[in-house]
Parts: sequence; structure tokens; C-alpha cells
Amino acid sequence: MLQIQTIRENLEDVKRKLAKKLVKNLDDLDELLRLDDEKRQLKVSVENNQAEANQLAKKIGELMKAGQKEEAEQLKLRSTELKELARQGEEELKSLEEKSFQILVSFPNMPSDEVPEGKTPEENINVYQWGEVPTLHEAAVPHWDLIKKYDLIDFELGVKIAGAGFPVYKNKGARLQRALINFFLDEATKAGYTEVQPPIVVNADSGFGTGQLPDKEGQMYHVTADELYLIPTAEVPITNLYRDVILKEEDLPIKNVGYTPCFRREAGAWGAHVRGLNRLHQFDKVEIVQLAHPDSSYQILEEMVKHVQGLLEKLELPYRILRLCGGDMGFSSALTYDFETYSAAQQRWLEVSSTSNFESFQANRMKCRFKPKEGKNQLVHTLNGSALALPRIVATLLENNQTPEGIRIPKALVPYTGFDFIS
Repeated sequence: MLQIQTIRENLEDVKRKLAKKLVKNLDDLDELLRLDDEKRQLKVSVENNQAEANQLAKKIGELMKAGQKEEAEQLKLRSTELKELARQGEEELKSLEEKSFQILVSFPNMPSDEVPEGKTPEENINVYQWGEVPTLHEAAVPHWDLIKKYDLIDFELGVKIAGAGFPVYKNKGARLQRALINFFLDEATKAGYTEVQPPIVVNADSGFGTGQLPDKEGQMYHVTADELYLIPTAEVPITNLYRDVILKEEDLPIKNVGYTPCFRREAGAWGAHVRGLNRLHQFDKVEIVQLAHPDSSYQILEEMVKHVQGLLEKLELPYRILRLCGGDMGFSSALTYDFETYSAAQQRWLEVSSTSNFESFQANRMKCRFKPKEGKNQLVHTLNGSALALPRIVATLLENNQTPEGIRIPKALVPYTGFDFIS
């Protein structure tokens, strides 16, 4: 959530940055500041009325003791009038605060100055590329054919049990899935992340804290009877571990990693280009999350990017890194790097990770601060990254490593799978 003071002191700059994210209701910022001015004036009026009423109460007591009841009764009338004015002012203040809040939470985070202009994914900037695209044999097929051939994943069984987008992993497909999860977790713990296993449902306060609510409620599965939401990513519960917490400066950065299943309705996202594992309603993901000092968050973002690069290189997957343009960024992000691996069988790039710095946007919503050695409490910066999301990793691993005899497993995964070939 943006801060009123930042908007007040940098209004034109805030408008310029939000325009980069294609925000249309920029005039609401002026209304927000007008409401804030009205709130400030009203608050002063309420406080003055309350103070005068308190002073009169003291005088009334003195007059009653002195036997001056008639004068005391006149002051009582004025005191009652002031209390009523204060009560009305407080009600109006609540109304203004609610209007201000609804406007404020409708605005996304401001993008960093590093974010390029652009409206569509085609305008994202390729900042790095690694690995050679493999040349497949003539009979090579996409992963949705490979998983049937080698009995690795059953989409039809998933449809019977739950519906489309809920696959059943089987045999070496299930073992490959488990191997990747353990590999990603081990690599993160080696890099200094503390593993946590959070709940996979969250309350509305948690969804608000990280910016999923009220922005993405249509994409989240809602358990209405209990007012809980199935998580779209482990970012939500892990980051919210620190909601309403004041941290010590010396504890920063805090580094957590967690594996969870993730759930996304993906309404309206289906089509021929999202066959097989390319888009699911339920999928597994390992997430890295950091809470950082504002002075070091962009350096930490680069470190997180390098961590994801290391995972993909150990899996021997060609990849590229995209700096997202303003029009393709998430609601809460200030700067995002997307990682894509190249699917040789589909002949297209597939997104497998987003790594982002949210600066103080989530921390302001969560009221997560740190206490510096000197000065007032400050908001932390929050960051996260997929390290990694499994479905498209599995897809490209199967497709890029297929041979006429079967599918080769990358060396780094063999200790986790217990096999080096699928045939």
C-alpha cells in the first residue's frame, strides 16, 4: 500500500510512475489528498470540541461545589452541545477514513525507475540468456505425449477426482516431482534460507497483507464457510509470518524458504497454448522470501536472481531473464524479473519463475517494521521468488532430454530421483 505522505510530497512523480503501470484513475490521487486535508481539519475540530468539553466539565464541577447551580446548568448545555459535535465529527471522520482507505488500496505499487515502459509482454526486456537450445530427434514430441507414453502423469484421473487442471502424478513422474521439491529446498537451505512449512489456507488479512486481496480475489479459491482462501503461492503465508511485527535491525535480512502446493483458478486463461503442464489449477512450488533493510533490498534482489539462475543451470535448462515492463507487472511489485526456459518440443519459452522486490508496499499493508539503532521505526522491504515452480520445469525437463530410447535425467537430480533414465 502506498503511503499518504509519499503521495503528498511527490504527487507528480507518483502519477508518472503509476502511469507506467497503466493506471487510469490517477485523478483519484488528488481526491485522496483532498480527503486527507479534510480529515486533518476535522480531526482538529473534534479534538478542540473534546478539549473544550473537558474544560467545561471541570468548571461545572467547581460551580456546583460553589453552589452556583444556574450557571453550572448553562455550561452543561454547552458541554452537551460540544460532545454531540465531537460525536458527529468522529462519525464523519470514520466515513472519510473509509473513503480514503478504499481509494488508497486501489492503487498498485509504484514501479522502480529501472522498469521499462511498455504495455504487453512483448515489450519486456531480455537482460540475460544462458544455454543452447537442444536439437531433438525427428520423432520428438511435447510433454503431454511423453507423460502418456511413460505413464508419468494422468490428467484424466485428475478430471475424475477434481476437474481439469488437477493432474495425478504417477510412478517415476511422482518421484521426479518429489525429487525436484527436495532439490530446490536443499539448494535454498545451502544458500542460508530457513525452511518453513506454512498453512496452505490464509485468512483475508493475510491476503490483504501481500496484495492478493482485494486485487485477485477472482483468481483465488475461496472457502466461504470459513472465510479462508487457498494460497496462490507460498509468498502469502510466509511473508505474513511477520505481519504486525517489529523486527530488530540486526536480524535483517530474514530469509525463508517453503514448499507448498499452490491453487489458482486461472479464470479465462485456457486455450490451445496451455496444454498439459503449461497451466494448472493446482501445482507445486518452492518459494524463497526475504525481509530486508531498505538500503540493501536491490542488492538482495540480484542475489535472489543469481540463486534462481544457479538452479536452472544445474538442471541444464536453457533460460532467459526478462525485466518486466510496467504494463506486465504484478500489483504489488516494484521490479520483477521473470525466468523462462525454452521448450524444444513446443518451440516456445515457458515462464518458470518471477523474482520481485516489493519495496515497502507489502510491509505497509502488513505493518511490518524494524527498529533501527537510532530514529523511528521503519518499514522493511519484502522480496520473493519462485525457486522454482514445478509444472513447466517438469515439462521442459521431459521435452529437452528426450531421446529415441527414453528421457535422460540431469546429473544434479539423480541423487534425488534414484534413477538417471525414464524408459
